[in-house]
Amino acid sequence: MKRRRMVGLVILIVLLILVTSCARDRVPEQRPAPEMVRLKIPESISRGQGKEPVLKVYVKETGDIKELPFEEYLQGVVAGEMKNDWPEEALAAQAILARTFVMEFVSKKGGSKYEGAHVSTDIEEAQAWNQQAVNDRVKKAVERTRGEVAIHNNNYIKAWFHAHAGGMTASAKEGLAFEEDEPPYIKVTKSPDSPEAPEDDSNWTVSFSNQEVMQVLGDMDKEVKEIRTAKVGKKGPSGRAITLKFDGMEVSAPEFRIAIDSTKMKSTLIDSMEAGGGKLTIKGRGYGHGVGMSQWGAYALAKDGKKAEEIVEYYFEGIEIVKAWE
Repeated sequence: MKRRRMVGLVILIVLLILVTSCARDRVPEQRPAPEMVRLKIPESISRGQGKEPVLKVYVKETGDIKELPFEEYLQGVVAGEMKNDWPEEALAAQAILARTFVMEFVSKKGGSKYEGAHVSTDIEEAQAWNQQAVNDRVKKAVERTRGEVAIHNNNYIKAWFHAHAGGMTASAKEGLAFEEDEPPYIKVTKSPDSPEAPEDDSNWTVSFSNQEVMQVLGDMDKEVKEIRTAKVGKKGPSGRAITLKFDGMEVSAPEFRIAIDSTKMKSTLIDSMEAGGGKLTIKGRGYGHGVGMSQWGAYALAKDGKKAEEIVEYYFEGIEIVKAWE
């Protein structure tokens, strides 16, 4: 009897081991592909419901207007906005947002400021574009997400992105001085910006002469005779400066950053600000306005095994990623 019980116990243990092993070896559940939905594609670029649009692109570097299939144009944007040797899922996340940006841009603005074009390669108007940097990795990322766009309440979102969030993303009002209502899909969240990012993107220091600062303030119709004190005024939910104060005079921090040189004053996530010795010295974190997706955050999430759609959904609240065309 004891022997029979012992044999039964051994069989039970073997079965448990087999079940556990099978559970470990089971392929993880795959994320379902985004569904095809009927979205409003602007007439000016439409070739029919569910079909890839065609864009007339003003190329600023040559002054020519090129007619390109949407996805071919998008390859140049992804290569222009992100390094082409980055993880494919980070490039794919960039593709989803870049595609969405164009659809929202053409839907809302109707087209480019350059006559006869739907969009341009002018970064002051739209997105960077570098056809020469397109490689197989970029092509795969664009093809993998073909037709995918991010929407909220069936409308294209404002697909904002930036280089480095400094650990925390921003609201649109604080990061961009956005004058409309705060979009419901924009959220302030921790960003896992990769430690592989350049040190002067994650932590930076810059100095400007008092003369430079006074010139910029004058251009902003905020004249001062000298810079004796400088400090952060109001702050937003991410800790970024909404306003800056120079001798008590308040100015928009995002607007000042653009005016003084946004490649030097890399963000409005300011740790310290000091006037003295004939100069203004600012120390801060991150690179860019901080709204939406952090590219170095996308890099880290992709390295961690996240899919492009998961990366985009991490940075935007309550959105859907759907296919606008096959």
